[in-house]
Amino acid sequence: MNELMVIVEIAGRRCLLKAHDVSSVIELGNVTPVPRTPDFITGITAMRSQSLTVIDCRLAMGIDPQPFATDHRGAVIKVENHLYALKVDRIEDITTAQAEAEKVTGGFGPEWSRIAIGMVETSSGPALQIDLAKLIAGPEFIGEAA
Repeated sequence: MNELMVIVEIAGRRCLLKAHDVSSVIELGNVTPVPRTPDFITGITAMRSQSLTVIDCRLAMGIDPQPFATDHRGAVIKVENHLYALKVDRIEDITTAQAEAEKVTGGFGPEWSRIAIGMVETSSGPALQIDLAKLIAGPEFIGEAA
C-alpha cells in the first residue's frame, strides 16, 4: 500500500489521518468562541486569511478532555469544502501505511467504533485510522431528543 499517513494522538491513542487529507499543521493560538455552537466546536481561528472551524476531537467523540494534555497544535483538513483545524493531543509523525485498514474485532468502545475505519500497520507501529467526516460530525446522541 505505502500510503503516507499523519500520526496524531487523540485521548492517548495513536490515530492515522491520510496525509493527502491534511493540508498543514498549525499552532492553535487564538481561538474565538462562537456562540450557540456545540461544545465540541471550540471556535474559529485563522490560517493565511482563511477561517477554520476548530474541532476538539475528544469532545467530538464524547470523551472527557480533562485527563489529556495537548501540544496546542491542530491538523488542518478540508471536508465538503469547509476547513477545519482538528485539536488533537499531539501530532507525532508522518509515516507509511504497510497495509489496508483491518477491522478491529471487539472494538474500542462506542466512541472509537463510530469514527474508526480500522487498524493500520505502519512503519512505526499500529494505529487506528479515523473517518474524518464522522469525527467532525460530533458525538452521536442515543435516544429521543428532549
